[in-house]
Amino acid sequence: METVEQLRARLLARFPGADIAVVENSGPAAQHALRIDPAHARAVAEFLRDDDALRLDQCSNVTGVDWPDKEVTDSTKTAVPDPAGGPDKIVEKKTKRLEPGYFEVVYHLYSIARRQGPVILRQRTVNRSDQVTVTSLTPVWRSCEFQEREVFDLFGIQFTGHPDLRRILMWDNFQGHPMRKDYAEPDDYEWEPTPHGTVLEKAMKHYPPGPAKEEDNP
Repeated sequence: METVEQLRARLLARFPGADIAVVENSGPAAQHALRIDPAHARAVAEFLRDDDALRLDQCSNVTGVDWPDKEVTDSTKTAVPDPAGGPDKIVEKKTKRLEPGYFEVVYHLYSIARRQGPVILRQRTVNRSDQVTVTSLTPVWRSCEFQEREVFDLFGIQFTGHPDLRRILMWDNFQGHPMRKDYAEPDDYEWEPTPHGTVLEKAMKHYPPGPAKEEDNP
């Protein structure tokens, strides 16, 4: 089977306007991925499914990933001449900047017909706030339908072209998306019928004060 670099080259030749990048995985599995821009994601997916050498006919897994904003430190080094004529002094300057966060959707693809895989695709959103849309691949692989709904439910990622995009785990009126790393869970737990432990401690703040117990009276 082709390497991701070879596959990327072939995809760029087929879709010259696409933004396709190799995302390396430094883990033991070394399962490198191809990041596809959402505008070309469906066309690329159809090619991967229909190409005779690949025949990626099964999507086994769809996963959401949250990459929050992070502070990045850039370092620059400058050579400063020594007034005494000695070696230049190297001065290092560090500056900090905020790198905006984003969401990713990861697809693991296999070929049952060719008995090969996985090929891993990634789609990335523009940010984590008001531009969180990618392209649904459910029209290409039907197995994506419920899994994209789960990603939508838990991360809030929108899937353009999904045939039935609605919550699948949480109820319709649930507020927020629990798998986001900045999700702040409520402390009243009004849906918890029998709170206990730390849940009970948080919930007690919202309970009405009960009658005083006899042992509390002097």
